[in-house]
Amino acid sequence: MTAMRLDPLRRFAVACLALAALPACRPAATSPQPPAAALSLAEVMGGDAAGFARALSPRPFVFPADHGPHRGFRSEWWYFTGNLAGPDGAPFGFQLTFFRHALVPPAPGGADRADAARSRWRAEDLYMAHLAIGDERAGRFRHAERFARGALGLAGAEAEPFRVWLEGWSAEASGGDDAPPLRLRAAAGEGEAHLALDLRLGRGKPPVAQGDRGLSRKGPEPGNASHYYSLTRLPAEGRLAVGGREVAVRGLAWMDREWSTSALGAGLVGWDWFALQLDDGRDLMVYRLRRADGGADPWSAGSLVDARGAARPLAAEAVRLTPLTSWRSPRGGVYPVRWRLEIPSEALDLEVVARLEDQEIAGVVRYWEGAVTVAGRGAAGPVAGSGFLEMTGYADGAGRLTR
Repeated sequence: MTAMRLDPLRRFAVACLALAALPACRPAATSPQPPAAALSLAEVMGGDAAGFARALSPRPFVFPADHGPHRGFRSEWWYFTGNLAGPDGAPFGFQLTFFRHALVPPAPGGADRADAARSRWRAEDLYMAHLAIGDERAGRFRHAERFARGALGLAGAEAEPFRVWLEGWSAEASGGDDAPPLRLRAAAGEGEAHLALDLRLGRGKPPVAQGDRGLSRKGPEPGNASHYYSLTRLPAEGRLAVGGREVAVRGLAWMDREWSTSALGAGLVGWDWFALQLDDGRDLMVYRLRRADGGADPWSAGSLVDARGAARPLAAEAVRLTPLTSWRSPRGGVYPVRWRLEIPSEALDLEVVARLEDQEIAGVVRYWEGAVTVAGRGAAGPVAGSGFLEMTGYADGAGRLTR
């Protein structure tokens, strides 16, 4: 979910093309060390955008069509995160995300689609998925990743009925229109390394069009933007498995949807993205695009959603983010894991703290994404809550923080 999600399939696409005779490509699911071919953020966000559609102006979202794929754009993602609790109140965080990356731009008139129809082996897209579960009481964070070509039914996305899948991992609608009930399913690993989820997400607030009526600009260049909407407060219940045990859970989830053909702007090294659900019924999304000197780029932004679902955009200058405490990854890199987040216009002064310090996804691209708690004050008194935080660029040794 975020300002500009990872596009981590670029080098992996080359590897998969070299192995095109294989039905799928999958690194080890839960290795504690990043693969030798781990990409830097600069490599991931580069590339030729010629032939792909660009996000240039606001457009109305149309559901259920926009839950499905947008193949004219180079990349898109479906992000599900949330904070859940077991029957005894034990807290868990989860992430299930799907990425689609186009290998080639669409041909005029859809000729490439016609060619593809003649061969079930031809893949125009690659898919990647991440699964992660954090168990705060056990001090355990497990994650897995999978890859497959968009061919032979291995991976794909559909709008009606909505479904995105990568082999046995899936997110699919179980009815409805603009904010449908959803079911999430994924499993990986065995024994102590086994992790799995089977969750049902119910109806929450209506979709929030982020940025300028759904156009989320990331810089002054035309097309350096995404189409972006969120479902910020979805009731969730089901079952998780982690560390050799299974538990019934319920709580709140968040869905982020973006599609774009974009690159990280000059001088930017990463971002810090917050998705917070407050106990007064409000939801807060903030992203800081981070410059090489650690400062915030003026195209940083966010939104504040009230208890009824009405959203108000937040400009970069409306939000103050101050890192307070950091965690050093054994794999290299330093991440801030305790923050102060202030929105003076709302009299909001919050402290955001990671439930577990090590919630780093050590995969093809290394980044930190995990569950957080929120405590502080608002205009009406004390405020608490929970949410998710994503941080990129730190593992590359770039983007040192300024206080």
